[in-house]
Amino acid sequence: MTQPVAASYLEQIMKDAHTRTLELVAGLDENQLMGPRLQIVNPLRWEIGHVAWFYEKFILRDLYDQAPYHAPGDDIYDSIEIPHEVRWDLPLLPMNETLAYIKAVLERCICRLGVGDASEVDSYMYQFATFHEDMHTEAYTYSRQTLGYPKPTFTIAAVPDDEEAGAHPGDVTIPGGTFLLGSTKDEAILFDNEKWIYPVPVKPFEIAKAPVTNTEFKDFVDAKGYEIREFWDEDGWDWCKREDAVHPVYWQPTGEGDWSVRRFDTIEDLKPYQPIIHVNWYEASAFCRWAKRRLPTETEWEVAALGEPNADRTMLSEKKRDTPWHATSGNHIHANLDGGALGVMDVAAFPQSDSAFGCRQMLGNVWEWTSTVFKPYPGFSPDSYKDYSQPVFYETKVLRGGAWATRSRMVTGRYRNFFTPDRRDVLAGFRTCVLP
Repeated sequence: MTQPVAASYLEQIMKDAHTRTLELVAGLDENQLMGPRLQIVNPLRWEIGHVAWFYEKFILRDLYDQAPYHAPGDDIYDSIEIPHEVRWDLPLLPMNETLAYIKAVLERCICRLGVGDASEVDSYMYQFATFHEDMHTEAYTYSRQTLGYPKPTFTIAAVPDDEEAGAHPGDVTIPGGTFLLGSTKDEAILFDNEKWIYPVPVKPFEIAKAPVTNTEFKDFVDAKGYEIREFWDEDGWDWCKREDAVHPVYWQPTGEGDWSVRRFDTIEDLKPYQPIIHVNWYEASAFCRWAKRRLPTETEWEVAALGEPNADRTMLSEKKRDTPWHATSGNHIHANLDGGALGVMDVAAFPQSDSAFGCRQMLGNVWEWTSTVFKPYPGFSPDSYKDYSQPVFYETKVLRGGAWATRSRMVTGRYRNFFTPDRRDVLAGFRTCVLP
C-alpha cells in the first residue's frame, strides 16, 4: 500500500491543495466559472464539485461508511459515469455552495485523522486524493490559459534568479545495459501504473541535455514544417489539416518574421531559450522527422533521468536514483515545480538538477512527450481508484517529468502522465534523441 506518514502532514497537504484551488478560481465571474463548451476543458464549477465528491467518495464513504454531504453527488460529479458533454447542463451547486461543499468535506477528512502517524490505509488514500486535487489544479491552470483568463495569483509566486539562463545545447551518451523500470513495493507513495519494477534491456543511445527550445521549434515553423506532409504520420496529418495548424497554438506572428505568444490574457515576446510548450505529440513527432531526430521511449527517458553509469561509464549500473539529482532536499529545490515561477524558465536554468548523465530539468518546467503508448507494466493491478489508469491504456501517449504547475509532492522520475496525442492545451514540450 504505502508507508505510514504523519497525520499532520496529510492535513498540511490537503489544506495546501485547497488553497491552490481557491487561488485558481479567485476573481473569476459566473460566466468564466462555467466557460464555453469545449472538449478539452470542464466547467470549473463542475470540476471543483467533482474534487469534493472524490474526497468524500473514496475516503469518507468507501473507507468509513459516512453519509454523503451532498446526496445527489453521484449523479452529478462522478467523472467516470457523467459524460463530458453534459457537464454544463447538470444541476450543479451554485459556486458559494460548491466551495462550502469542498470545505466541509476537507474538514470532515481532517477531523477523523487524529494525531501521530496515520494508518497505512489513510496514508495512501489521503495522499492519493490530495494528488487527485493537485492534478485538477494543474488542469485549472492550463484551462485558464486555454480560455485566455488572467494569470492566477499564487502566494508562493516569485521570479527565480536564473529565469533567463539561456540555451543548453548538445547531447549526452547513455550506455547500454539493464535498467529496472517502474517502482518497488517499498516506495513512500506510488501510482498503480508504476507497478511493478521489472528489468528492461537498454541499448546505448544519445539524448538531448535539455528540451527543445522556442528558437529550435521556430526553425521548424519557418521551414513550413506544418505544411509538409512527409513530416507527419497519417493521424498527425489529419489532425494538422482538420485544425488548420501552421504553428503552435498560442504563437502569433508579429509581421516582422518573428513571433509573440499569448500567456493567459496577455501577449508577450517569444523567449528564445524557453522550452517549447503547448505542443502535442503529433507536433513533437513532426519536428523530430524534420530535424532527423526522434522522441525517446519512456524507458530511455527514465534511464536518462534516474539511471547511473558503472565505474568506467561503459554500462548502466544497478543503481537507480530517487530524483535526477539524487538529493533528499525535495523536488522543488532543484526544479521549476509548484507554480512559483508562474510559467516556464530557460532550459539552462537549474544546473543543480542535472542527472548522472548530464540531462537538465528532467523534473519540472514542461512535461515531455515520449514515443511510448501508455500501457500496463507486467504485474499491474488497479488500486482503490480502479479507473485511474485502466480506461486509457493503449489510447494515450506517455509523458514524463512534470511541468511548472505540477506539484512537487506528487511527481517523481517514475511518474507516468498520459494524454491523447492531439492534446496541446496541456503543459507539454519534449526533448529528442539522436537517430540510431
